Amino acid sequence: MNATGLLAAGCLLFSAPLWAADFKDYPDLPPLLAAQEAMQGYPMVVAARAGIRAGEAVRDRLAAGTHEFNITAGGARRRVAESGETFGEWSVALERGLRLPRKAELDRALGEEGVVQAENAYGDAMHEAGRKLLGAWFVWLRERAQTRQWEEQARLLKEQQSVVERRVKAGDAPRLEEELARAAVMQAEVSLQQAKVRGENATAGLSRYFPGLPLPAQSPVSRPESVEGDASTWLRLGLEDNHELKLARAGTRIAQLEAQRMDADRIPDPVVGAHYFHERGGQEQVSGISLSLPLPGGARRASSAEFQAKAEMAAQREALVLRRLEAEITSAYNGARGAYAAWQSAQGASALMDANAEKISRAYALGEMGLSDVLLARRQALEARMAATQAAFDAAEARYRLLLDSHQLWPLGSEEHEER
Repeated sequence: MNATGLLAAGCLLFSAPLWAADFKDYPDLPPLLAAQEAMQGYPMVVAARAGIRAGEAVRDRLAAGTHEFNITAGGARRRVAESGETFGEWSVALERGLRLPRKAELDRALGEEGVVQAENAYGDAMHEAGRKLLGAWFVWLRERAQTRQWEEQARLLKEQQSVVERRVKAGDAPRLEEELARAAVMQAEVSLQQAKVRGENATAGLSRYFPGLPLPAQSPVSRPESVEGDASTWLRLGLEDNHELKLARAGTRIAQLEAQRMDADRIPDPVVGAHYFHERGGQEQVSGISLSLPLPGGARRASSAEFQAKAEMAAQREALVLRRLEAEITSAYNGARGAYAAWQSAQGASALMDANAEKISRAYALGEMGLSDVLLARRQALEARMAATQAAFDAAEARYRLLLDSHQLWPLGSEEHEER
């Protein structure tokens, strides 16, 4: 490689995301970088990214506080009745509320926790986009596979029709069988057209949700892999970096901080001010400071009790999210293992049915079997082949879903923050 090539390779290496070393491409999935770009353009993810900016703005607002300087100015005219003298007078005051240190500390903590919550919401949106992409991708794979299988079925039935036509011409088969063979071909062609329409709809749906995602001309074939590890391992992986759980925990912490903030607010913030009075035309000049402190009432106590109850509610919602996720991850693990076992059985049954159909077809060519037996065997072989293909997609998608939920398939938010 020349110097220019080395330089280009070096630039590519250093410009690649840091998470690229932790993930890989799969032959039956979109390329890693293409999938990442497609998910980042998903509207839910774009909205969540704006939510991070909003969270940062809220953090800055809470850090600054709501108290502002207030300037008061006034003018008056004094008239002394005894002497008839008239004096111009005016006054000016500058006041500002002072946030107590404990409240300022809690406001800063609330702002930081709000940003954490927004970042976890972004990760959760990326997760949902990944699920949507994975589901739409496998719908597209299934429909494309069915189209290929109906094309193969139509081809085989046309070959069978040619055999029937030769036998009819030779007088070895009744003309009724030729009509049956032609009808079988026509039925297969109808099913093929229906499969093509479903495939076009699946392609349109995938392209609409994820525009710009490259679709290969020849859709890949999934060959499932078994799920390694036990249920406890996948449960740990699924909960270890789960954005939905982190989002619930952030919500609990925010509710707790808000309860502490409302409890601290039972002591009102003081208002301090500096005042200057210009009286009797300047003969008297008065300056001073003031301090005002509202007297707390029952509303502050009720607000504190309200937010304490809301904190308890948030904690229970977090507990419910944890239980639901544990049940979902365990169910997904069992489903992935079961789907892999079902694919193995379906694969074996399909191989047997294909071999049986070939045997009966050869027997018909020799005049040993009837056409109805051949058509039945072809139909059964097609159904078994389709079932095996669908089982393969089910097993592959279930395993990829486990990998996605445990952040081992595509980067989902937190890995991007590590990059930054």
